[in-house]
Amino acid sequence: MTNISFPEPTITAVSKPFWDKVAEKQFYLQQCDDCAQWVFYPRAHCPHCFGSHLTWKEASGQGKLKSWSMVHRTGHPAWQERTPYAVGIVELAEGPSLLTHLLINEQELHYQLPVEISFQSLNERLLPFFQKKGD
Repeated sequence: MTNISFPEPTITAVSKPFWDKVAEKQFYLQQCDDCAQWVFYPRAHCPHCFGSHLTWKEASGQGKLKSWSMVHRTGHPAWQERTPYAVGIVELAEGPSLLTHLLINEQELHYQLPVEISFQSLNERLLPFFQKKGD
């Protein structure tokens, strides 16, 4: 298994600013200039008002756990060595939710658990995972 590489994120022209900031250990989201709503995942138009004026702004990197699951059998063989691991949906302080890896023990997972971003290196690329706030 050591020769299997982890799958890379798909980086598009729209998502490139997000990944560029992650590479600098910074967490940026889009905010709509028309309705002021925060937007994630990166896109060309606001999903709230359909405006096309989105600006990248620094986000807190904090949120609360909405839901989670323990992964025992992975969809990609490279992840199998790391099982079991937790994935979850984090509601960011700014409003949007995202699916992410959780660096939290299964016994500590609970609804509304305060979490914060933790940049992890994988295949020499930084990825935004989340951990318990304060860890």
